[in-house]
Amino acid sequence: MAEEKITRVLHNVIMENRKTLSISGVTDVDNFDDKTILLYTQMGELVIQGRNLHINSMSVETGEMSIEGDIWSLSYGDKDKKGPISFLGKLFR
Repeated sequence: MAEEKITRVLHNVIMENRKTLSISGVTDVDNFDDKTILLYTQMGELVIQGRNLHINSMSVETGEMSIEGDIWSLSYGDKDKKGPISFLGKLFR
């Protein structure tokens, strides 16, 4: 009998001195510039706001991300939202 191995990716956020941010459980990055980063995690949408934001590293395999800059806020959105809603999706809402 073959055993099925289930890997659960945890979502963690570690901020150091409001300058560096390490995030795990990232599933997708929707949009980013030097003031805002919009990404999706295992726990839903996450918006990071600040100044001079820079994504240092992003691993698609592990879902880990490293960000530097002046971090002003972290804001979670809808937990069930998996990605951006298309124009047609908005019409049929």
